[in-house]
Amino acid sequence: MVEKIAYRVSASVLLIAALAIGALLVMGLTRADAGTASAPRETMANEIVAPDPVAEDESALQTLAADAGDLADKLPLSDKFVVKRILQIDEPFVHGYYKWDDEGVPEGELVVTVDLQAESISVFRAGYEIGAAVITFGDSEKPTPTGVFPISQKSKDHVSNIYGSPMPYMLRLTNDGVAIHASDVKWGWGTRGCIGVPEEFARRLFEQAQLGDRVIVTNGKMLNMGDAIL
Repeated sequence: MVEKIAYRVSASVLLIAALAIGALLVMGLTRADAGTASAPRETMANEIVAPDPVAEDESALQTLAADAGDLADKLPLSDKFVVKRILQIDEPFVHGYYKWDDEGVPEGELVVTVDLQAESISVFRAGYEIGAAVITFGDSEKPTPTGVFPISQKSKDHVSNIYGSPMPYMLRLTNDGVAIHASDVKWGWGTRGCIGVPEEFARRLFEQAQLGDRVIVTNGKMLNMGDAIL
C-alpha cells in the first residue's frame, strides 16, 4: 500500500515536473519569437526612411499652388479682367472731346482699349473706366493694326524719326512706329497707323501708364458693365 502511494506521488511529481519543463520551453520559444520579430524594427530604424506619401502630397499641392499663381499672371485678360464701371458721358462725344475721372478709383492694373469702328479710346484701372476720348487713327495707306500690344516705350517729347512730326506723350505699341500720342483730333483726319488723342488726355494717360501695360485694339468690340475684356 505504501509502495502504491509512493508510486503515485512519484508519478505526480514527474507529471508536475514535465508540465513545468513544458511551460518553460513554451515561454522560451515565445520570447525567442518576440526577439526575432523585434529585429526588423531595429533594422528599419537604421535604414533610410522612405518619403512620407502624405508629405509628398502636401509638397505637390504647394508646388501646384505656386504654379497656379504663376499661371494666373499669364492668363488672358478675358479670364481675370471685368469691367466694373463705365464713365457717364452726357456731352456729345465728338472729335476733340475727352473725359477723365479717376477720383476714388482704387489702384490696380491699367488697361487701355481702342475701338476703331467707334473711333474711341477707353482707359480702365482696376476694372473702372477712368478716361474716354474720341480718336484719330490710321488711314488707308497705313491702317492701325488690331491686337494686344504692351507699351514698350514712353517719351514725353518724342519726334517721329520717320516723318519728323512731333508726337507728344508718346506710348509706343509696335516696333514700326505705331503709338498712342497727343494729336489734333478732327473729323476726317487720319494718321500713319498711330492713335491720336487730345493733348490733355494724352498727358493724363502718359502719367499713369507704365511699360508693359496692355493696349487692346479692336474693330467693333463694345464693352458693357460686367463684360470681360477680350
